[in-house]
Amino acid sequence: MLMAHPAVLRNLLEQYDTLRILHAENGTPDVRQRMDDIAYTLCVSTGTRDVDAALVVARHQLPGARPQDDSLLTA
Repeated sequence: MLMAHPAVLRNLLEQYDTLRILHAENGTPDVRQRMDDIAYTLCVSTGTRDVDAALVVARHQLPGARPQDDSLLTA
């Protein structure tokens, strides 16, 4: 699987977090659509199917992520 460049992932994560705050404060259809677009791009970039998994995987792929972190493992 191809991996997105860390700078791209960092940018997507920052955009998603900003849009999540905007949606909480001002849930306009434009903000929701942009948030959905970023979520989709995160999923494609990380090879996942839902945004929660994509956020975890993207954060683990960034420099400085703790490789021993087992939060990706299922019980």
